[in-house]
Amino acid sequence: MTKKSGIKAILTDIEGTTSSISFVKDVLFPYAFKHLPGFVEEFSDEVAPILDDVRKEENNAGLNDEEVVEVLQRWIEEDKKLTPLKTLQGMIWQAGYEAGELHGHIYDDAVENLKKWKKAGLDLYIYSSGSIAAQKLLFSNTAAGDLTTLFTGYFDTTTGPKLQRESYEIIASEIGLPPDQVLFLSDNTQEIEAASKAGMAVIVLDRDGVQDDLRNYTVVKNFEEIEPDKLAA
Repeated sequence: MTKKSGIKAILTDIEGTTSSISFVKDVLFPYAFKHLPGFVEEFSDEVAPILDDVRKEENNAGLNDEEVVEVLQRWIEEDKKLTPLKTLQGMIWQAGYEAGELHGHIYDDAVENLKKWKKAGLDLYIYSSGSIAAQKLLFSNTAAGDLTTLFTGYFDTTTGPKLQRESYEIIASEIGLPPDQVLFLSDNTQEIEAASKAGMAVIVLDRDGVQDDLRNYTVVKNFEEIEPDKLAA
């Protein structure tokens, strides 16, 4: 594939886009929920600043560690996109990957096309609500091997919320490209809308054909249908 268009970089979401939603919901989240109490107790010094961030988020400095763990577990159940939770989950998942208890899931079509786009000269980036550490763990522990070398950079909620246009403007600036030279991929149309408002090219992943809010965006079922070289001239 030769790069003929103005697209010079691809920014992709993870959950529901490169990876199965069920892997995150049914494997990673329950693993973190189960191991939170023991992990916090075992690594109390290392996680102390994170627990303080949870207290600040809850506006309750009087929470003891057990109560903070209960808050974190509630956040997991509510799928909160909060940095303290994402950071601590990443630490727990790292221990799980290192113990051989976790293995990252990446769709075969994502693996093949990410490699193809990289070879074609496109820079690849990740933007996920999961921490950068968690992103790297997932992509370094897949059935296809370590895929982290495919990516030029990673972004998480420390850059900004995924539903805000400004976050995508910041990412384009940090990448060093005009937004219209960046293609954003996601299964979430609210994220797609924010990226589109920032000026990025966008494509919605609807792998299971269940999206009911597709608006006028380009929609594909997998990465095989994405042709960056045929987008904006």
